[in-house]
Amino acid sequence: MKEERELRGIIKYLVVMSFVVAVVTTLLCMLEFDKNSVPDIMLLIFIGIYTLTIIIAYIKVKPILNSSLLDFSVKQGRIQRELLYEFSTPYALLDSDGKLMWGNRKFRELIGVSEKKNLRRDLDDYFNRIDMDFLDDLDEENETSIELLYEDKCYNVLFKKVDVAEAWNEGDEIVDNGEDVLIAMYMFDVTELKRYIKENHDQKLIAGLLYIDNYDEVMNSMEDVKQTVLMALLDRKINMYLANIDAITKRLENDKYFFVFRQQYMDTLMKDKFSILQDVKSINAGNEIRATLSIGIGQGYERFTDAFEAAKVAIGLSLGRGGDQVAIKNGDLINYVGGKSAGTEKTTRVKARVKAQAFEELLENKDKVLIMAHQRPDADAFGSAVGIYRLVTTLGKKAYIILNEVTPAIEPIVSTFTGNSIYEDMIINNEQALSMVTKSTLLVVCDVNRPSMTECEELIGIVSNLVVFDHHRQSNEAITNATLSYIEPFASSACEMITEMFQYISVKPKIRPVEADAMYMGILIDTDNFLNKTGVRTFEAASYLRNSGADITRVRKMMRSRLSDMKDRARGINNAEIFHDAYAISYVEAEPDDKASPTVAAAKVANDLLGVENVKASFVVTEQNGILYVSARSIGDVNVQVIMEKWSGGGHANIAGAQLRDKSKEAFIAELKVVLSEMEMEGDI
Repeated sequence: MKEERELRGIIKYLVVMSFVVAVVTTLLCMLEFDKNSVPDIMLLIFIGIYTLTIIIAYIKVKPILNSSLLDFSVKQGRIQRELLYEFSTPYALLDSDGKLMWGNRKFRELIGVSEKKNLRRDLDDYFNRIDMDFLDDLDEENETSIELLYEDKCYNVLFKKVDVAEAWNEGDEIVDNGEDVLIAMYMFDVTELKRYIKENHDQKLIAGLLYIDNYDEVMNSMEDVKQTVLMALLDRKINMYLANIDAITKRLENDKYFFVFRQQYMDTLMKDKFSILQDVKSINAGNEIRATLSIGIGQGYERFTDAFEAAKVAIGLSLGRGGDQVAIKNGDLINYVGGKSAGTEKTTRVKARVKAQAFEELLENKDKVLIMAHQRPDADAFGSAVGIYRLVTTLGKKAYIILNEVTPAIEPIVSTFTGNSIYEDMIINNEQALSMVTKSTLLVVCDVNRPSMTECEELIGIVSNLVVFDHHRQSNEAITNATLSYIEPFASSACEMITEMFQYISVKPKIRPVEADAMYMGILIDTDNFLNKTGVRTFEAASYLRNSGADITRVRKMMRSRLSDMKDRARGINNAEIFHDAYAISYVEAEPDDKASPTVAAAKVANDLLGVENVKASFVVTEQNGILYVSARSIGDVNVQVIMEKWSGGGHANIAGAQLRDKSKEAFIAELKVVLSEMEMEGDI
C-alpha cells in the first residue's frame, strides 16, 4: 500500500510538472507575441493543444491508472503472501508476548499443525527449549538468534521485529492482532553444516608425548634378565592402548613415546580418564616399584607444529606436578587428569648437579643477586633463601634476601641473623630491592613458582635474568620467563634441594652454624619432623647440614610453640569432625587479642588429625584479616593438591593449601564436602 501511494504521487508530479511547463511556455510566448506573425500564432495554438491534451489525458487515464495500480498492488500482495507461505524455510510471526500469529507451510509441517488449525499458542508450547525472556530486550533496530535442537535436527533461529504499518497488505490475515509490531521468526536448518563442522573438527590432529616417569628406578629394582620382559609388557600395553584411538605411535627412547591421533577420540580418552595410567601400575614382572606414566597433549591448534609445541609444554607441566597424570594444553587453558599418587622419589642426583653447574655459570657476569620467597614466609622459604645466599656469596657475588614480614613462624630464626653484624645488610624490603635492579642483576625465587604469591611480583617483570628453585607441584599459574628453572616435586623441601646443590659447585661453601640451623629447620617443618615426604635424599641433606654445624637442640628451642598456640591447636582438634569416615575437617579460631597468625596452629592441627584412626586426609581452616587459610594434609592415600586446586590452591600430594577471600569458613566447609563427595564418586581421589 505504501508503494502504491508513492507511485501515484510520482505520476501526479509528472503530470503537474508538464502542465506547469506548458503554462510557463505560454506566458513567455505572450511576452514576445506578434499577432501578425504566423509562427507566433502557430506556436500559441500548439501550446494550447498540448495543454488541453495533458488535462484531458489526466482526467481520462486517472481512473484507469488507479484501478490498475490497485489491482497490481493486490496481486503483488497475494503473490508475496503466497511466496512467503510456500517459502522453503520455516517462517512464523509472533506478537510481542511470544504468541504465534501466523506460520507458513514449512513451519506448520515442522511443528505438526495442519493448515486448518489455529496457531494462537505460545511459542514455548511447541518448542519447550526456547527461553522467551530474550524478547524483552529485542528492539526495532536489533535482532537475535539462538540455536535450537528439535526432532534430531539443529536450527539457527533468527528473531527480528517488523513494523506492521510498513508490512501491511490489504486483506492480509497475519496482522490482525491490534499491535504496531510483530516478531518475525526464521528457522534455518544447520544440521548438515554442524555435521560438516564437527567432521572437520574431528579430523584435526592432536600431538601427544608419553613418558615413563620412573624408568630408571623401576629397572634398577629388578634383575637384569627380567628387565626385557617388563619393558616388553610396558611397550605392549602402551601400544595397544594407543591403537584403540587409531594413533600413530613412535618410540623415541626407552622411556619416551610420541603419538598422534584425531580429535574425535579425545572425548573417549576423557571419559576413560586415561585408564592407561592405572593399567601400567598393574604390570608386575618382578619389579618392586610400579611404573607410572606422564602424558602431555596439545590440542585445539590449526597447525600441527603448534600442537606439538603445546604437547612439550604439557609434558613439562605433568612432570613438574609429580607425574602419574595427564596435562592437556588447549591454548591458555590447561586441564589435568589423574595425579592421585604422590609419585616416586628420584634417587639420582644428576638433575641437581646439572642445575648447580648451570646456576654457577649464570652467576659469572652478574653483579648482585636478589633472593625472594613467597609471602608470609615459613621456615623452608627463609631457610632456602639463606642457602642460596650462602651459595652466591661463596662464589664471590653480593646477595640480598627480600623479606617484608617476619612471621611468628620464622621470628626465632630470623632474629639470629638480624642480631649478627655479619648479616647486617642481608635482609631488604621491596622498595630497596626495586631500587637495586640493573641489567646485570639476577633474581632468584625459592619455595614458590607462582608469581602472585611471591614477596614482590613486580620484580619478576623488570628483571631480565630469573632463576626458580621450588619443590611444589606446578599449577596453571607459573613463572614463565625463568632463565633457569629447577622444580623438583619429589623433594621434601626447598632446603633439601639447595643443600644438594652445595655439593656440586666448584667452590665448596663453608656453611655457618646459624645458616645450617635455618636450613635444617626448614626441612623439619616441611616434613613434620621427618614424617611427611621423607626420602633417602632428605636424610642425606639433613646429615650434610648436621655435619655443617646444625644444632638439633638449638633448632628444637626455636621451634617451640607458645602456650596460646597450643591452646589454638587444642581447640582445633576439639572442633574436628570426620566426614565419610575418612576425612577430618576442622577450624581454628585464634584469640581476638592475639596478633600472631593462626595459620601455623592450623597446619599443626592438620598434621595432628592424620594420627586419628582411618583418617586419610585432613583439612583445617582459619581466618585472619578477611582471608581464609586452608591447610590440607594426607597420609599418602589422597592427593590433597588436586583437591586444593579446586580453590586455586596447590602444594604437594601430601601437603597443600589455599587462600580464599570473601568466603566464610562455613561456606568453604560446605563446598569442601560437596567436592570430596563428587571426587569420590568419579574416582578422582
